[in-house]
Amino acid sequence: MAGTPPTGDPVQDAPDVGAPRHAAAGLPAVAHSLRAAQRQMGVRRTALTLLKVNQKDGFDCPGCAWPEPEKRHTAEFCENGAKAVAEEATLRRVTPDFFAAHSVPDLAGRSGYWLGQQGRLTRPMYLPEGADHYEPVTWDRAFDIIAGELRALDSPDEAVFYTSGRTSNEAAFLYQLFAREFGTNNLPDCSNMCHESSGSALTDTLGVGKGSVLLEDLYKADLIIVAGQNPGTNHPRMLSALEKAKRGGTRIITVNPLPEAGLERFKNPQNARGLAGAGTSLTDLFLQIRLGGDQALFRLLNRLVLETEGAVDTDFVREHTHGFEEFAALARTADWDETLRATGLTREEIHAALRMVLASRRTVVCWAMGLTQHKHAVVTIKEIVNLLLLRGDIGRPGAGVCPVRGHSNVQGDRTMGIFERPAPAFLDALEREFGFAPPREHGLDVVRAIRALRDGRAKVFLAMGGNFVSATPDTDVTEAAVRRARLTVHVSTKLNRSHVITGARALILPTLGRTERDRQRGGDQFVTVEDSMGMVHASRGRLEPASPHLLSEPAIVCRLARAVLGDTSATPWERFEEDYGAVRDRIARVVPGFEDFNARVARPGGFTLPHAPRDSRTFPTTTGKANFTAASVEFPDVPEGRLLLQTLRSHDQYNTTIYGLDDRYRGIRNGRRVVLLHPDDARDHGLADGSYADLVGEWTDGTERRAPGFRVVHYPTARGCAAAYYPETNVLVPLDHTADGSNTPASKSVVIRLEPTERPSGTT
Repeated sequence: MAGTPPTGDPVQDAPDVGAPRHAAAGLPAVAHSLRAAQRQMGVRRTALTLLKVNQKDGFDCPGCAWPEPEKRHTAEFCENGAKAVAEEATLRRVTPDFFAAHSVPDLAGRSGYWLGQQGRLTRPMYLPEGADHYEPVTWDRAFDIIAGELRALDSPDEAVFYTSGRTSNEAAFLYQLFAREFGTNNLPDCSNMCHESSGSALTDTLGVGKGSVLLEDLYKADLIIVAGQNPGTNHPRMLSALEKAKRGGTRIITVNPLPEAGLERFKNPQNARGLAGAGTSLTDLFLQIRLGGDQALFRLLNRLVLETEGAVDTDFVREHTHGFEEFAALARTADWDETLRATGLTREEIHAALRMVLASRRTVVCWAMGLTQHKHAVVTIKEIVNLLLLRGDIGRPGAGVCPVRGHSNVQGDRTMGIFERPAPAFLDALEREFGFAPPREHGLDVVRAIRALRDGRAKVFLAMGGNFVSATPDTDVTEAAVRRARLTVHVSTKLNRSHVITGARALILPTLGRTERDRQRGGDQFVTVEDSMGMVHASRGRLEPASPHLLSEPAIVCRLARAVLGDTSATPWERFEEDYGAVRDRIARVVPGFEDFNARVARPGGFTLPHAPRDSRTFPTTTGKANFTAASVEFPDVPEGRLLLQTLRSHDQYNTTIYGLDDRYRGIRNGRRVVLLHPDDARDHGLADGSYADLVGEWTDGTERRAPGFRVVHYPTARGCAAAYYPETNVLVPLDHTADGSNTPASKSVVIRLEPTERPSGTT
């Protein structure tokens, strides 16, 4: 019944398991979308809300960052987008009475799923030092508490200002402006945990840390390589783009340790063929690679391209690139035996991929966390760039790099200055526009922020959205670190685990969601977002706010800045709160590409940000050209009797938000504590399907980490590889197990052993 949250916390380690599916979406996706929406919103609210998702006059989906086509379907959303909207527009409410009935220790013992299902936060809540219950507090009192703690710090660098990817451009710009006026670049964000490796690799090689393709480039491509990515769950609307490309003659190579239903066959629920027919077969060649073998694969492909007469675009290489000779010399040493060992592939499979690469004149390579969360992630992505440079596939229509971002504005937040290592030119522009001297010393990213909290060097933690405790690695270390803070503050729409793992004092500040009308003194406001391909557009909520006590994210930042900075700031914070257009005017003068921001975003569909490599084949690198790179091949070394684990999402999940307990396409229902093992690997470890095991992470320093009580599922994953859901397995990822060059947690390459155990008590 809409508005009624679950009362009991369901068992999550005794799932029903069936065969995995081989097709995604279709009528079942429509049915699941509507059921999830109606449970949270009711029938009428569901219809009114979903028809505004991703429309030019509506609001941006609070889920993924996949771009919208120019011509949009009436139902321009996917199953998981519908779930994301339903979670935000739910009729369920978390009131002060809820916090009076549930102590913080009680809530800390609940699952993340149960916490999220309780509904929307309605009042600012305060946890005094020594108390075990949150209590309601006024907004003014909340800001006074934060201001008092910040002003008492010995240095501004003792504060950490974290940002989630759902924050709008306007809120993100204001947030970084406040942090820098306060005096710190401690602006970690969720990019540090996902696509930081992409940004590092692309900045070094192309000069721009973003993808170089637009949506229409996918339709023009001869070949699309999808590596380390599961669009059917994580960015389902991408499947529509792949389907359109396939119908235009594009071929698709999928590189992944797991077969994923969405990349096998897509039944598009927006047309009759998808609803009633067989749908579209997407993948032409499936390379079931071992975890971490991608760099070795692309290195060997580069060697084979170099050895093929006429395969290199010599004109492009000569005119637009740097470092070719050094790269080519190393690439020619790529070893077949080493590659087969690293990848688990056959010679025939690699030659098949080569034939498709050579037959293509326009190639796009897409990737996500399966590539970015390894120790050697940055050099892996650079090797992909090497392949595209060899073929002249940068700055050519239908070709380029396509890192597929997660949260709906994670890329926009970075564009707005949410970055612990800001470019000097950005800081110079801030100084000219606002008349203060921003700090120049680099700040803390996510991993370094946790270390600073752990070591007592950071004392106040503020989060603009997100679920920091559940999203970060090394769960026990992270939780202990957060508890050392003097004050933790979370701007949130819904309850999550980060609200119950607190510093000595804690505040929860409830905010408007994307779906809700934002009324300020200057009238109804809208915000803007940037999608995964650099398109900027407006987002306008239509629903009445979940509570009269909510403030928008821009209003929260502006009021906090006034409380903390007082008369020392010449920034017109009150004006910015009243009229977000005034914020956009300032963004237009600070951030390149946003000139005449207000006028351009007023056009239906918004505008495209400039991208020099894509637009003009110019490369703002240190050499002034696109850079080939040469690095030794790396891949995980897994001892005998051990497996390599990747953490991943279920289909009923978006990052740390758990919508339900099913992973429909993988055949798992009503449970999350599962480990997917190849049947032969499971038998080698003496583990029958349905048995239970503890996952024990082993590290070179001799330490171990344990995740207990996982139900074994025999599954057609790559040999030697295992998979399990996060955040349950984040406990296995040490804080210092990060990617070289980006410091991203290496959650896709965790060496584990399996210890058989009894079925956990309480399961049936």
